[in-house]
Amino acid sequence: MNKLTIFSDGACSGNPGPGGWAARLLYDDGRINELGGHAADTTNNRMELQAAIEGLKAAGAGMAITMVTDSEYLRKGITEWIHSWKRRGWRTAAKKPVLNQDLWRELDTLNSPDIEWRYTKGHSGDPDNERCDEIAQAFSRGDTPPLHRA
Repeated sequence: MNKLTIFSDGACSGNPGPGGWAARLLYDDGRINELGGHAADTTNNRMELQAAIEGLKAAGAGMAITMVTDSEYLRKGITEWIHSWKRRGWRTAAKKPVLNQDLWRELDTLNSPDIEWRYTKGHSGDPDNERCDEIAQAFSRGDTPPLHRA
């Protein structure tokens, strides 16, 4: 099985406010594919989720994926909390509707045992995480940064 590492990040100028997301796909053959996008009125958490969704969509099938995020909300949500949310009919322990449920449901359909979810501390010098942050920040400002596509 081919291996792929995906770094993802989201950004928001204000929360809520204009946002951006980024995913950086690193293939085991050395190829790099960067993705990003903008949302006019959103939250940082929604952009974190969108980045992971778009990265996984771009990955395609038949890949062993390591998904790296600097969002504990994203990592814990998809690996831990989602099981309870689904059991409770997409409600929190406080019986309130899960926020960003539309994106969580979409991410859940893309998730699989072939995906290893990892956390990296943001703004700590990881070059791939820093690059995703740079892309997401640019999109949140309404800029279109140059993206590496191989």
